[in-house]
Order: sequence, then C-alpha cells, then structure tokens
Amino acid sequence: MELKVGDVAPDFTLKDHKGKEAHLADFRGKKVVLGFHPFAWTSVCGQQMQDLEASLKRLERANAVAFGISIDTTFSKHAWAKSLEIENTRLLSDFWPHGEVADAYGLFDDSAGRSERAVVILDEKGVVRWMKVYPVAERPDIEEIMVEVEKI
Repeated sequence: MELKVGDVAPDFTLKDHKGKEAHLADFRGKKVVLGFHPFAWTSVCGQQMQDLEASLKRLERANAVAFGISIDTTFSKHAWAKSLEIENTRLLSDFWPHGEVADAYGLFDDSAGRSERAVVILDEKGVVRWMKVYPVAERPDIEEIMVEVEKI
C-alpha cells in the first residue's frame, strides 16, 4: 500500500519503550507526528528522536504529539531512551508482527528488514497532511517538520 497526503492514516496499537500501549485512534483531536526510523542505537536515529524530545513544548503549543517508531523491541527501546535521556517522547516498537505498521504506511524496506526513515504528520482527524521519506543516513530537519505541524 502506498500512503499519500489526504489518506486516513492506518490505525495501530503498539507498545512504547515503557511497555504501555499507544493506540493511534486515542490521539484524535491532536496532530500526530510519526517519526519512523530504521533502528535504535544508531547516531542519526538517536538525533532524530532527541530532536522530537527537544521540540516537546513547541509540539504541545501546536496541539501535537510525537512518536518514534522502529522495528526494535520494547526492551531495546527502553534502554535506548534511557541512554538518550528521552523521557517524554514515546518510542514505539513495531517489532512483532515484524514491521507491520511501517508496512501499512508503505515504509517497510523488505530487503533490509526495517522501516525507511520518514516523517508522517496527521491532522486532528487522523488524515495524512504531510509526509517525507529521507535517505537512511540523513537526519530529518526538525525545523521543517515543526513548520509543517504548525501550518496544519
């Protein structure tokens, strides 16, 4: 499936790095930033998640919440969040079924067994309003993302 701007985002329920479930539909009424990243424990992925964490106040002012999503286990995500000093941004595990959410968003790379690096922004009704796939080694521009969030 290829997801595009204007589509209703596929719903999902994933566990975060603290073992708590996050059900996308529960966040209707807020904008949602989905930060897909290939793997925990890599420098660019870490910077991407730290950028979301550092933008927490700005996201709150825009009535938005951000999630980081990768195929890593919740245990790995927990240790990684601790090492990065991420306390508020929920890091979601798309571990099993392996990459199911990334695949539903058209962002699973079968050849590498991981998600693409991408950012998907949903409006308050769960509709995709902006999305961008980045080269795996490229850190998403948090300012570009925040400008898009604030425009919605």
